[in-house]
Amino acid sequence: MIPIPDLNLGFTDAENYQRRENKDLFNRIFVKNIYLQNLLRPSSFFLIGEKGTGKTAYGVFLANNLYNETKSILKYIRETDYQKFITLKHREHLQLSDYTSIWKVIILLLLSGMIDKEELEHNPFSKPSKMKALKSCIDDYYCNAFSPEIVSALDWVEHSKVTAELISKKLKLGGEETSTATLHESRFQINLMYIQRQFESALSDIKLKNNHIIFIDGIDIRPGIIPYPDYLECVKGLANAIWSLNNDFFPKIRDSHGRLRSVLLVRPDIFSTIGMQNTTNKIRDNSVFLDWRTTYPSYRTSQLFVLADKLLSSQQSSQLEPGQAWDHYFPWTSYSTSPTRDYDPSFVNLLRISYSRPRDIITITQILQEEFKEKGINPVKVFTEKNFTSKDFENKYSEYLMSSIKDQLSFYYNEGDYEMFLRFFSCLPGRRDFDYSEYTRAYSEFTDYVLNHHNDIPEFIETPEKFLQFLYDSNIICFIEDTEGEPLFRWCYRERSPSNMSPKVALNQRYRIHYGLGKALNIGSLELKSCKGGRL
Repeated sequence: MIPIPDLNLGFTDAENYQRRENKDLFNRIFVKNIYLQNLLRPSSFFLIGEKGTGKTAYGVFLANNLYNETKSILKYIRETDYQKFITLKHREHLQLSDYTSIWKVIILLLLSGMIDKEELEHNPFSKPSKMKALKSCIDDYYCNAFSPEIVSALDWVEHSKVTAELISKKLKLGGEETSTATLHESRFQINLMYIQRQFESALSDIKLKNNHIIFIDGIDIRPGIIPYPDYLECVKGLANAIWSLNNDFFPKIRDSHGRLRSVLLVRPDIFSTIGMQNTTNKIRDNSVFLDWRTTYPSYRTSQLFVLADKLLSSQQSSQLEPGQAWDHYFPWTSYSTSPTRDYDPSFVNLLRISYSRPRDIITITQILQEEFKEKGINPVKVFTEKNFTSKDFENKYSEYLMSSIKDQLSFYYNEGDYEMFLRFFSCLPGRRDFDYSEYTRAYSEFTDYVLNHHNDIPEFIETPEKFLQFLYDSNIICFIEDTEGEPLFRWCYRERSPSNMSPKVALNQRYRIHYGLGKALNIGSLELKSCKGGRL
């Protein structure tokens, strides 16, 4: 087995695997499971998953490889893209329908850009002349330096009068447009519609050999300088554009072996916020929902364990049996937390401090490896329970989980709101578990502090019920349901499913703060100060 310091445990952000030097590693460690197959279905328009569940990883894998006759590109929405949208909104007085039209043109432009010459000419029944004319327009506009990114496509849209005139000119020279196009200096929407029609017409004329998919990523994080209403309006327009193109235009292209599709990568809470009609049906019929949940008794057959084991086994010089690599590097067990089990295997301990996400498991192994390298005094060749329970590891991992929660909350709230919410935990009695009466006392003390120190009160702390739901939605707490057997720990991420995207927290129950957050929230500290006078 490869020594622990020599293991390449990859990256927690799958965007890094798009770099040439990292593609081979990613192809070796990537697990081709049912989610990948479902993503290739013509009816899959949305890839839905919590932060850290691997949405970007699937897009990167397909973008890196021609897989099952499918060519893909993965594009990210950046802060500058949103700024351009806001500029366009104020200048052109845009409505939601205009955002949808803009996104349609962007998607059509980027899809057209990924269709190469061989694809255009492989079929004698294909009519590529209009698409070639449009590609010539793109080359002329960008001086043969077109960068296939959203910001470049937005520039094309922003100057719709110029690009529409250029398209009309090219089509006339090629004999593809016989009537005179009516273009308007002041009618942004009309010029945009003209551009959209030309791309749709050109794509309808060609016969593709391969399927072509554009994945759009990056909507999970809202840049702090972008107001939430503007951000949400832009994202709504994108979701509507993807639905419209996939449902109303792409399926109507006839006699083409290869099909076109656009897919949005999105968190479940954001998908619910978008407010599309028939959300439940769209999730069930037109989405791939990433669900890595497993139970302690059956973890060995879970997709999450397969992923963790492959990360370790794929680097070895010889073929290993399933689970053999994990058992080598993590051979320890611990006292069981359940009377029905004699002991807990090492992987169960990782599950307990995680949210059952691939990123969590990878981060745990990376932090353990870092500790192993830094200390360099452990003669043992494997990870031990002592490594896992060390204060250094717990501190680093807890901070990782809190940073993940902060990123998730940044979609809705600003930095000040986040710091305000952290203050609540200094009002608790310092224990991981608490009941509803303890919660309401802590909430009262917390709101007293907020009223004395803040002028703007965030919506999520307006009532004790709303704030409890906020803590539950963020997976900071679960509620404990007592049964005749063992108690059930109801975590939001475990209760969430395609038919229940917004699980509700129960009132008047016992609650528990997530194991992995204890250090970051200072839970269990005997020196925990009160909310009124202390500091976190």
